[in-house]
Amino acid sequence: MFDTEFPNIESLYKRAKKYTSRILEYSDDILVVSHIDADGVTSAAIISKALKRENIEHDIYFVKSLDSDEIKKISDMNPSLTIFTDLGSSFTGDLSSIESEILILDHHEPVSKNSEFSFMHLNPHLFGLDGSKELSGSGTTFFLSKAMNKKNVKLADLAVVGAVGDLQDSRYGELEGVNRKILKLGEKVGVIKFDKDLKMFGKQTRPVSKLLEYSSNPYIPGITGNHRESIQILKDLEIPLKSNNKWRRWIDLDKTEKRKIISRLIHYCLSNGTSSKEAEQLIGEVYILTREEPGTELRDASEFSTLLNATARYERPDVGLEICLGDREDAYKEAKSLLRSHRKNLVKGISMVRNEGLNEMGKLQFFDAGDKIRDTVVGIVAGMVLQSDYAKRDLPIIGFANKNNEEIKVSARASQKLIDGGLNLGSAIRKASEDIGGNGGGHNIAAGATIPRKSKTEFLERLDKKIQEQIK
Repeated sequence: MFDTEFPNIESLYKRAKKYTSRILEYSDDILVVSHIDADGVTSAAIISKALKRENIEHDIYFVKSLDSDEIKKISDMNPSLTIFTDLGSSFTGDLSSIESEILILDHHEPVSKNSEFSFMHLNPHLFGLDGSKELSGSGTTFFLSKAMNKKNVKLADLAVVGAVGDLQDSRYGELEGVNRKILKLGEKVGVIKFDKDLKMFGKQTRPVSKLLEYSSNPYIPGITGNHRESIQILKDLEIPLKSNNKWRRWIDLDKTEKRKIISRLIHYCLSNGTSSKEAEQLIGEVYILTREEPGTELRDASEFSTLLNATARYERPDVGLEICLGDREDAYKEAKSLLRSHRKNLVKGISMVRNEGLNEMGKLQFFDAGDKIRDTVVGIVAGMVLQSDYAKRDLPIIGFANKNNEEIKVSARASQKLIDGGLNLGSAIRKASEDIGGNGGGHNIAAGATIPRKSKTEFLERLDKKIQEQIK
């Protein structure tokens, strides 16, 4: 079934097959608990579609993070089977208060890598695979769903959306590891296709000039945020802005026009001090969902994942779920409205950080947004700021935002170069937050935590120490 390049997939798939046998013994009273981001929403949609195919009734409950309060709420729901998707592995508390049988489908680094648990546990890290780049939460859930019924292979497009939303294509500009196997399965059954192209948000929907002006990841010195220069580039290259009185989008351009723009953008980057390696990241693999309408946010996996993140960050992951389940009317309209608000808030957040500046402590840089940035989007802002010309790429960035009167949300991002040098933000954040009575975790390149407000300075000191230990 799988080639020898990733022999551990067979073990993971066999474990998934074993767990599906147990799931199929239930006809109802199943609770799916999932994370609210794009990877979590697609994970919930994948398992929901798989359960529906087997006529198994279930409910879905979304959480920002898994903590003691959420565990109590889940326990009070009293399900017979609780399935955690895209979270659960790094929970440091006690799940024993949940009296139901438990299945965890996650890709975050487990607190323990011992494969023997009192509950069912499917995680790539338990099979020698890297959950930060080789297999996402939605990918893990996809494998279980495929083991449940081979027809679920057509859910590969949602798994790819989840992986892209989790930035698992950021290292080389394309999906790697087991994610790539899922991609090839999706291509084989005709639900997805892929090719090399410009890696910018809005290729399906934005006028080309706006595509350039609003580019933030990658950040293009002299062009990002510069309306006049974005227009001038197209005029200099003699590329018409409109056709039949309609603004032209990237998907409306021919190959020659695209090559001209890409060449000019790379020139801009190199002329403004961007390394050749970073300039090359303008180009990468793009993933087209063939069952979606061209010219919509749902056609491109990156735009689809951004749309889902917009619903999640504003406490409406249920809207994103409905889109994944097929709603192209009310839920889709509401999601696009949330996306417009999301973009405005990101612009405000980035402007705030630019105006107030970044602080440095040892081997990290940070900003504290207080109540000026929502705790649900501070991580996205941190990631975009790290790509800008006023942040240091050789330091991880830490963003703080108030979560409530007593707690602060922490979000951290790093460059791939730092990861290659030994940095593991997930491990460092988890240990530093636990030391001061908080909780956290994540991946080596992106992580988060919730900590007491009064302990912010101590947290930074402990985090800096752990980072220095990792990259010395």
